[in-house]
Amino acid sequence: MTVADLMEDRVTLDGVLLKCNEDPARARNSSDCLNARIAVDRLAKDVDPAEDAKRTAEFEQRREKLRLTQEKQRQEQEEKTKVDAYSLPLVPVDAVPGAAGGAVGGTAATTAGSLGMNQGKP
Repeated sequence: MTVADLMEDRVTLDGVLLKCNEDPARARNSSDCLNARIAVDRLAKDVDPAEDAKRTAEFEQRREKLRLTQEKQRQEQEEKTKVDAYSLPLVPVDAVPGAAGGAVGGTAATTAGSLGMNQGKP
């Protein structure tokens, strides 16, 4: 088969390439395999640059749209998990005996006692 024949008939071109890929030893020696590879190269060069640019632009638009969608979903997820301290319910805190409150009172009594103010004498 000639290169021109293979370029016109894509099904035959695919079949020849498949056979060539299955048997690499045969691919080096066969003129059909060489012609098929030349046809593929020529077909690849025939791609219209405007069409290629259009495909690239469409791809970039789809990628940007996907990125924005994922960013929006990420922000919504963050807002769901974010805790607003001002909207939390108030919980009363009970003083624990012997904790911070007791230590402050004990310190004051000790200081007053060391100054001689709280000794119980008239």
